[in-house]
Amino acid sequence: MADEVKRSGATVITDTETATANSENNRTTMMERRKSPRISTTPPAPAAPPKFADYEPIVGTAELNEIRFIARGLKGKTVKMVNSTAVGGGVAEMLNRLVPLLNEMEVLTKWDVITGGNDFFEVTKGFHNALHGGEYNLTQEAKDIFVSYNEQNRQRMTFDEDVVVIHDPQPAGLIKSRGEDQKWIWRCHIDLSHPHKDVWDFLRPMVEQYDASIFSSPAFTRQLANPQYLFYPCIDPLSEKNKPMDEAYIAKVCDDFGIDRTRPIITQISRFDRLKDPVGVVQAYKLARKYVDCQLVLAGGGASDDPEGAVVLQEVMEAAAGDPDVIILNLPPWCALEINALQHASDIVIQKSLREGFGLTVTEALWKSKPVIAGAVGGIPTQVIHKLTGVLVQSVEGCAYQIRYLLTHPEFARQLGKQGREHVRENFLMTTNLKRWMLLYQLMLGVAKKERAA
Repeated sequence: MADEVKRSGATVITDTETATANSENNRTTMMERRKSPRISTTPPAPAAPPKFADYEPIVGTAELNEIRFIARGLKGKTVKMVNSTAVGGGVAEMLNRLVPLLNEMEVLTKWDVITGGNDFFEVTKGFHNALHGGEYNLTQEAKDIFVSYNEQNRQRMTFDEDVVVIHDPQPAGLIKSRGEDQKWIWRCHIDLSHPHKDVWDFLRPMVEQYDASIFSSPAFTRQLANPQYLFYPCIDPLSEKNKPMDEAYIAKVCDDFGIDRTRPIITQISRFDRLKDPVGVVQAYKLARKYVDCQLVLAGGGASDDPEGAVVLQEVMEAAAGDPDVIILNLPPWCALEINALQHASDIVIQKSLREGFGLTVTEALWKSKPVIAGAVGGIPTQVIHKLTGVLVQSVEGCAYQIRYLLTHPEFARQLGKQGREHVRENFLMTTNLKRWMLLYQLMLGVAKKERAA
């Protein structure tokens, strides 16, 4: 019986009192854990990349056979991918999986990363924000820094491949190395629908020298002299961040970080970047907490090409103002398994971006069948179809309302998660991305036309 009296010496303790004492002790331990979360300080041994055949249970035999057929015409062709960072951010994560798969298809692909000083990455971070529509004072000094580092990288690197793919604005100036018999592609992962005029006018002459440009949404495109293509970004369902997880490991990660799994968990996973609006997420959580019990997890880190991360992290900590139920985790780039576990443990995943290229953290959460609340910006509405695969918001108050609604309507939340996963399966997995790249290579190199003629 719950209130059965148990005697121990002169002390009389009820089961209810024992349970209460244990609960208080657990909460005290959890609060201490939140102050000093157990975050891995050394990277684990890298997992072996999955083989192409490993995707068969997820996408089916017919899909893999179609990709193999497309690859036949590209056997022995060479490709170089170039971006600005090897770790941190969705571009690096995609290339980390795409490059081995292309090589397995015998499309010989190399991946190179540009180098630069803090002054270069401060300039390119300013460019990034300005191309998303932010304010920026484009000085001659900034232009000179951009051109100088691109020239240094151009002299350091070699470009002997049949196809060269340059990702985003940072290495756009490498186009000066374009050979006569090569095809160069500019892959833009950011939202160019309302770019800062001065910055875009500076970059556009470089972009128009490419043979083609690729964007993540029709709304992102600009008037350009070269052909434009639509490629959705993607996730790898077999990566450390997206593979199925053992329940015991999820419980361990939550324990390490002081997260109480008996209460609703609201999570945003993203870099500490103002355009991801982590401060707005804290504000929305505080409004929602007036009506529903929940705890907020803000987990992220930085990237080598983003110098603002530490400043934004401090702003988030100040916004939390010591609230014990706001758990802020500054994770190193090797914590993919921990991020996977956090997403699996969450009742709701938020991505309240103010500007966004595509938002692969949204894709990750949808793949895990989680109800998602996200900003109606950039490529997010391509993934989150309002009230079908998630819910879109445009304000702190709207975000708070949706937190409250989803926590009090769990069946609706489950249905959103189920439909979101199927949307990802059909559109945003690595195998679909691999097929799109190889079809574009065929088109650019004239391989498809030659095969038809034969």
